[in-house]
Amino acid sequence: MTADPFRLATDAALLKPVEVGDTLATNRLFMAPLTRSRADADGTPSDLAAEYYSQRAAAGLIISEATAISRSANGAYMNTPGMYTDGHQAKWAEIAQAVHGADGKMFVQLWHVGRMAHSEISGATPVAPSAVAADMVTHTPTGKKPLEIPRALDIEEIPGIVADFRAAARRAIDAGMDGVEIHGANGYLLHEFASDVVNQRTDAYGGSPENRARLTAEVVEAVVAEIGAGRVGLRISPGNPAGDMHEDDAFSAYEALLNRIDPLGIAYLHVLIDPTEGLFGAIRALWSGTFVLNTGRGSGTDFCQLNSFVDLGAVSAVAVGRSFLANPDLVDRLILGAELNEPDVATFYAPGPVGYIDYPTLTEAVA
Repeated sequence: MTADPFRLATDAALLKPVEVGDTLATNRLFMAPLTRSRADADGTPSDLAAEYYSQRAAAGLIISEATAISRSANGAYMNTPGMYTDGHQAKWAEIAQAVHGADGKMFVQLWHVGRMAHSEISGATPVAPSAVAADMVTHTPTGKKPLEIPRALDIEEIPGIVADFRAAARRAIDAGMDGVEIHGANGYLLHEFASDVVNQRTDAYGGSPENRARLTAEVVEAVVAEIGAGRVGLRISPGNPAGDMHEDDAFSAYEALLNRIDPLGIAYLHVLIDPTEGLFGAIRALWSGTFVLNTGRGSGTDFCQLNSFVDLGAVSAVAVGRSFLANPDLVDRLILGAELNEPDVATFYAPGPVGYIDYPTLTEAVA
């Protein structure tokens, strides 16, 4: 265990409620989406998922692990969940019921992995804005392999991608979830389209910032039309190199995107970014609604700094990942100034309950 010197006052800004579209979050400390690779081979969440998420229901809002909108949208990692079959929806309904039963709120993050897929996992040739491979490897059923060169999407295929996001969002709401988060970050398909380097298209979805922002905007608009703006969040990560991403201009496409979708009044914008860089201020200035900050993936989260950002009104809420992964009762621990469990990296993506539902709460640690 490691000591955390910060103690969160009971009247701290992070503990104040906040409206997130149609959802009232009881505090501003959200659980960030975390891939855990524990779903069944067909994308159905495991029987352990309901317990995992409900253990963490004290978060102001739980944002689920990335969840595929179709079989071909999956394929970056083995055993990640989907939201495109009746079986998937039924299991997510169990998760929603468990989280709500523990007085929690939850959005499902929806993704298409784009060029980050491998055909041995997805069963299909990976697709992307352009035939530009990511210089990375992934674990497949037959071992660790380099990612393949993706096939550039035909323009006639793009409405089908938008329709898949819309259908998955409908399933999430029908399963009882409070909303969905569209994954436009971390090197996956929507982020790939935004890039002025990875996206080499010359049609309506490439070239200008407005064109590169078009697919994400169309997805947001379609999902809003299906389930309502108050149930829709969007995650972006301008300039993030994850997924072997490259952006010479990490601002213009996001400026075009946010100018287009800000009037929709969606539930929130979730931004993975370094708040000490100038890009943060530029992006923040473009958004009039609820703004959720995620500062990164490290375990050394500075909660004092995050509380200050909220207290000063720089952001509406913050999302943290590993701290919630290892501490189901993170909010209580911060209020008490208690030590935090150290996350076990070795079990992040391992099957079974170890490192998933067995992190002790303070009560369990004392007993």
